[in-house]
Amino acid sequence: MNKTLEHCRIQNWYPRLSVYSLPTNFVFLMDIEIKALQEGDAESGIAKNVIDRLESAMSKFPFTRFVGTDLVAPTDTVRFEEKRGAVRSATSAWYFLTQSAKVRNAAQKGMVSALCVRPFRRMDSAREFRLFVKNGKLRAMSQYWMTRNYPRLEKSREKYWTLAVDFIDKNFWVLPEPDIVLDIYFTSKDEILVIDLNPFGPPTDPKMLNTWDQDWLNSMGMKLIPPPTAISGDINVSF
Repeated sequence: MNKTLEHCRIQNWYPRLSVYSLPTNFVFLMDIEIKALQEGDAESGIAKNVIDRLESAMSKFPFTRFVGTDLVAPTDTVRFEEKRGAVRSATSAWYFLTQSAKVRNAAQKGMVSALCVRPFRRMDSAREFRLFVKNGKLRAMSQYWMTRNYPRLEKSREKYWTLAVDFIDKNFWVLPEPDIVLDIYFTSKDEILVIDLNPFGPPTDPKMLNTWDQDWLNSMGMKLIPPPTAISGDINVSF
């Protein structure tokens, strides 16, 4: 695995950015347990051993939690679709990890070494963004969930961009690489939470930038889904 991807494992960047991130507990996996994960094993003795350790890690946080792996999360599961991945029990958490094709494929490719447990936080989709940092400078910022236009984001565009630029300017020195992509969340107090780190370039999704073929020497600002186009005037439709 390349150096950049190693830097993006949560357990590797978390000590540098923990003050700006959700509290996280880690459950490291043995090779035989990673094999159980990639095979979708939710009930064997091997799975039970992981679940026992996972239960201990989850007990440190009250109520619901979010459990993913160090590089990927089970965002392709019914649990994520219906409840954004919130789980209460270790048994349920492991089950949904084994049900995730995304997680199983990552395990098969050697991309999983640990489970990551965080307190579940219900997040407003309009406050999640992807930051593109080149040479230690914020060059672009994209709406993360590209599902619809959020009118209130236009009003907050300048504020969020300024906060993100200031955050990177103050913290670029703790980032594991000068070229990196950060997934962040703005809290109701306009504080930044770092959710994840990704490699700069493919296969990381460029989101609203559409392509990685950009002039990264210049700032591109914040990219948002534009409002629907209103059509006015006389419209003739024929079939």
